[in-house]
Amino acid sequence: MKSKIHLYKNTPLFLGKTMIALVFALFMCFPTTAQNSQKAKELLDDVTAKVKSYDNIVINFSYSVQNLKQNIDQESKGNVTLKGNQYVLNFMGVTKIFDGKKNYTIVPEDEEITISKHDDNDPNTLTPAKMLTFFNSGFKYSWDILQNIKGRQIQYVKLVPINPKDNRKEILLGIDAQTKNIYNLIEMNKNGSKTTIVVNSFKTNQPISKNHFTFTQSKYPNYYINNLD
Repeated sequence: MKSKIHLYKNTPLFLGKTMIALVFALFMCFPTTAQNSQKAKELLDDVTAKVKSYDNIVINFSYSVQNLKQNIDQESKGNVTLKGNQYVLNFMGVTKIFDGKKNYTIVPEDEEITISKHDDNDPNTLTPAKMLTFFNSGFKYSWDILQNIKGRQIQYVKLVPINPKDNRKEILLGIDAQTKNIYNLIEMNKNGSKTTIVVNSFKTNQPISKNHFTFTQSKYPNYYINNLD
């Protein structure tokens, strides 16, 4: 009986059935993967639409970067006000203002201000506004885990850079399933570092001054002006 079973398992009929089962299982995976990718893309589209619908956005955030190999463990907090492509960013003791035409970097510690032109066509130019929609190109998307964080349902989307030269290994983007606003971002780099940004407060359509994004040099009488134009 044992020899008959052994011979049967090596017959073309057995191999044919096995191959059919494997091929069937393989093709069954493709629709699931495609559906997960489509779900992720649709959620990201919802986030982009929400961002574009606001007149302005005010965000308070926390930032941390860790790299055990390089003994790096840093934490900081910041805030940013956005209106269209204009912004005012306060982070790590530095204020950056973009009025729609020029960048102003104000460093109180050095009493120095750097003024430079803005090139929106430069792929290396990354503004806070773009940070809320950076995922629209250059990534493969996949549906990830759903977490309950302090009563909020946070759905994660995994982003993998398409460009093999990209230093980022993958990014997990946490999105509030109810509001469709970004809650956090976890970036894993190929060098082993991990960067996490958590949105502590996300306010929209706030009453802000029309001069909020205007640089006023008279406020900094003793500062050195480094004009790169």
